[in-house]
Amino acid sequence: MKKTTFLLLSLLAVFAVTACSDGLDNIEYNRNSDIAIDVPKATATTSTSLTVTSSVTGNLNNVAKRGFCYSLNAPNPTIKDNVMEADENFSATISGLTGNTAYYIRAYVYGNSRYTYSETFKATTTAQSLDEQLKNYTAPAYADYYVDIADWDKRNEWNLANVHDPTVVLAEDGYYYMYQTDASYGNAHIAGGHFHGRRSKDLVNWEYLGGVMPELPDWVITKLNEIRKEMGLAEVSPATAEFGYWAPCVRKVKNGLYRMYYSIVCPGTIDGPNSWSERAFIGLLENDNPANNAGWVDKGYIITNASDKGLNFRIRPDDWGNCYYKWNAIDPSYLIDNDGKHYLVYGSWHSGIALTELNAETGKVKAELSQPWSDNGEGIAAYGRLIATRQMNNRWQASEGPEVIYHDGYYYLFLAYDELGVAYNTRVARATDIAGPYLDMDGKDVTANGGDILPVVTHPYKFKNSHGWVGISHCCIFDDGNGNWFFASQGRFPANVEGNEYSNALMMGHVRSIRWTKDGWPLVMPERYGAVPQVAITEEELIGNWEHIDLSYRFGAQKESATMTLAADHTIIEGTWKGGTWSYDAKSQILTANGVDLYLQREADWETTPRTHTIVYSAYGNNKTYWGKKVK
Repeated sequence: MKKTTFLLLSLLAVFAVTACSDGLDNIEYNRNSDIAIDVPKATATTSTSLTVTSSVTGNLNNVAKRGFCYSLNAPNPTIKDNVMEADENFSATISGLTGNTAYYIRAYVYGNSRYTYSETFKATTTAQSLDEQLKNYTAPAYADYYVDIADWDKRNEWNLANVHDPTVVLAEDGYYYMYQTDASYGNAHIAGGHFHGRRSKDLVNWEYLGGVMPELPDWVITKLNEIRKEMGLAEVSPATAEFGYWAPCVRKVKNGLYRMYYSIVCPGTIDGPNSWSERAFIGLLENDNPANNAGWVDKGYIITNASDKGLNFRIRPDDWGNCYYKWNAIDPSYLIDNDGKHYLVYGSWHSGIALTELNAETGKVKAELSQPWSDNGEGIAAYGRLIATRQMNNRWQASEGPEVIYHDGYYYLFLAYDELGVAYNTRVARATDIAGPYLDMDGKDVTANGGDILPVVTHPYKFKNSHGWVGISHCCIFDDGNGNWFFASQGRFPANVEGNEYSNALMMGHVRSIRWTKDGWPLVMPERYGAVPQVAITEEELIGNWEHIDLSYRFGAQKESATMTLAADHTIIEGTWKGGTWSYDAKSQILTANGVDLYLQREADWETTPRTHTIVYSAYGNNKTYWGKKVK
């Protein structure tokens, strides 16, 4: 399924790829300049603004303009970032900033068809109360429909455009680093290597970093042919461009050590037209500092597909129910448990999700790996044990993308269900032991018995005044170290948005907040994270109209919102729950409507024009998921 999508995206060659120029020819130019610019300094600082000044000396005859460029993330901002022109005194006030936040600032002048920059100055805005922060809140302004900036030479403008299957880690330097599957609108990534990265301080504004793997690692074809020789098959030499690069998982192991497990899917079939698809590999990269995007060092082979059918691989590639492999070596998730043991969780479609222990020092499989085939399951035991499946004894099932995290006494296993173009949705089960059994919210054992794991965590949806989103899954789960948890995934556009027949290939990176229910289940907020100050929500704010979505599972359906109105007398006078009542626990920020606990949070309202903030809710109840937002 993923290979098909990869090939589809490769066909969407909408944009010309320019490998010889990065579009920055006249943007960053200081060499041999005949002018000198002083480092800026701040003359006035508030919670939302910085007044800065500089000066310039030298040959000023051809200076056409001067100003300041600034960035939250880029240590050396250019005019490709944020810009404020200076007055005749080389001074300017930069406004619309966030309180208690550091910004990188450089002065610039333009003349003789080039830009010259000062050294960087770092200035921090003053702190402000939560109420002040909310009053002065500015919602994210970047466009979701990013066709105009999708191609490679606009990559510095992407922010979260062209993100697929993200993985996120909070590093020692305070940045969140995100990496992803090799897929993008119009083949934008084709010139940039593999497993593209970006970083952010605030989870809203992201700086594109580039690919971390310049080319196919040497070990891949060597290992493939080593296995093929053991199987009695001829060597192959597939073109490196035909390999698929999928679904990395990055984790901080300790200070100075980060690991990224990644998937590479080999092209073709095992032995011609009437044989099963060729195998995949999981490999490992390590880095001591992710700020050095070129510093990822490949540590080689970790694991491959394993089969319990011996060498009986002459199965048609479309004979899904008779799939040759038991485990599919893609979609790795990596976790260190409470005992300090290291584990790899992986799998997609095929028999389900497998778990195997790793050597903590090397990051490789702890047990000795046998040949990746045998005539029974015992012969491939080192390749993993089943921890979850959608259907027992089914070799082709729509579940993939495992993500395992630990929180408050439980290991949580998040899974992506169904096809990834539209229907993609997220499920979650949990266990007290990393090896299971994993139980859903109804207590069903999906390790021993399999199951659909309902209700959903995310699902295709649509608020009013928007196209909505589909394909919202294959998530990563992470926290900020201060008790705040987040869900990140891609979100796809539905078909034919803006008349674009390929709009479903447009993928934005989505980051959402998580609230945990009283009984410890994760609720993902419906609106994307926008760094809205979490001022306590008052009961008076709840009165009025809401957009309410019954997010119960329906394959391929984009669930749409309906109006729900809360009256001041604590009755519900419009919508699905009309005639019901509501109450509010201000301490826990829980609105109870029609007997369902709706967990509230302030979030950005992405559908309004201009964007602002609002109140949203997420809930489980009646074997359903509910999403909603307050209408302003």
